[in-house]
Formats: sequence, C-alpha cells, structure tokens
Amino acid sequence: MGAFVGLACGLGLLLIRQALTGRPRPRPATSSVGRRTAEVLAQAGYQAITPAQLYTVCLVTGAIVVVVAAAFSRSWPIAVAFGAFAAYAPVALVRHRRRQRQVELRDLWPDVVDNLSSAVRAGLALPEAVSQLSLRGPAALRPAFTAFAEDYRATGRFGDCLDRLKATLAGPVGDRIVETLRLAREVGGNDLGRVLRTLSQFLREDARTRAEIETRQGWTVNAARLALAAPWVVLGLFALRPDAVAAYNSVTGVIVLAAGGAVSLAAYRFMIRIGRLPQEQRVLR
Repeated sequence: MGAFVGLACGLGLLLIRQALTGRPRPRPATSSVGRRTAEVLAQAGYQAITPAQLYTVCLVTGAIVVVVAAAFSRSWPIAVAFGAFAAYAPVALVRHRRRQRQVELRDLWPDVVDNLSSAVRAGLALPEAVSQLSLRGPAALRPAFTAFAEDYRATGRFGDCLDRLKATLAGPVGDRIVETLRLAREVGGNDLGRVLRTLSQFLREDARTRAEIETRQGWTVNAARLALAAPWVVLGLFALRPDAVAAYNSVTGVIVLAAGGAVSLAAYRFMIRIGRLPQEQRVLR
C-alpha cells in the first residue's frame, strides 16, 4: 500500500512539473483546404467538429439524397444533380452560421474592449482583466474567456493561453486584441487604455456602417438567390413526371444538366463576389 501511494504521489508531481514547464505539442500539419475549413468551423462556433467530420457529413448527405431522388424520379442524372446540391448543403449551413456569428460578434466586440479598458484603468493585471470577461463579458464570448481563465490558472503561461484564446476566437478583431495585450505584457506601456478606447470607437463605427450597407443590399441578394434556385425547383417538379424524366436520361439531357449546373455555380460565385463587402483579413493569426 505504501509503495502504491508513493508511486501515485510521484506520478502526480511529474504531471504537475510537465504542466508548468512542458511545451505544448505542435499540431500536425494539414492541407491549406483543411486549415481554411477548420478556421471556418471555428468562426461558426463549431470548434468540436473537424474538417474530416464535415466532409463525411457532406458525402453521406449527398449519397442519401441521390438514392432518394433516384427512387422517386427514376433518373440517375437528376438524382446526381440534386445530390451535389445536398452534399454542399452542410458547408453552406456552416458558412451561413459563420456569417450570423460574425454579425452577432460585431456588436459585442466594443463591449469586450470597453470592459478590458475599464479593468486596465482600475489597475487589474492583464491576466485578471482578460479572465474577468468570463463573468462580465458578453454571453456569446464568455465560454472562450472561461477557457482562458481555466487555462491560465492551470499553467500560468500568459503567452500560450493567449495563443489558444486567439485560436478559439478565430477572428481579426480577436487577433488584434490578443496581440495588443501580448505587446503590453511584454514591453509595458501606459497607452494601453487609450489604444483600447480608440479601437472600441473604430469597431462601433465599422459595425454601424456595415449594418446599413447590409440592410440595403439584403433585398437584392435574396432576389438573386431566388432567381438562381427557381430553375432547379422547376426541375424537381418535372422529375415527378415520367415523360419529362425520360428526356434527361439521354446524353443530351445529361449535357443540359451539366451545363445548367456549371452556369448556376458560376452565376452564384459571381453574385457573391459582386455583393461581398470588404472583409478584414487575419494578418495577426
């Protein structure tokens, strides 16, 4: 029994030593597509989902829709066309959720910066100022700052905790705030409060301008999406008629479907590019 207690104490001390002095293991290198997908998932708030899992859901969804559409329409070309749309649906939902979350956070970041500025003026240390956002910060961002507070209490390494916080926030504003705090921690300075107040004013002005532009262009973008979806809705209705389905089972029908899909994809990408507002890039990732 004494040997077991001694072994347990030694193992506990070893784990504590590794937690205090050990370096985090580097993540395995992934492809650029995988990194972009992981960033999109993080920005959508789905950090627990990996790119491989998202791709698997896309393949399974597309396969199910192909089988169901083939059973109803008796046409494999039409089934494959709708299966391709269904396979892209999970990615579209994730991107839609990312846009929604960016709009939500756009109105919350000024409050985060104001809380940090108030904490700095009150004389709190930077780790405490960031940790108190888990209680006083906006509800949508509290889990990220709660994880930072727990991480800092466990390790005491402010720089590494900031790196993990930046990976969790996965946004240009979060990157800017994190790097500002890191710079203030490493080199000091009395202008941190003024910098944070200026950043808060800039974020509020940018949010107000973007909200006005998005409201004005919302009707145009929705009308364009409806015009893009209308031909495929009509095709879905035609798929219920055997005489119309027979035309798409020929080589000419396959060419028509392929050309229509290519034109629809090109038109959608062109529409998105025209209506896209300039987005701030993560230059400090």
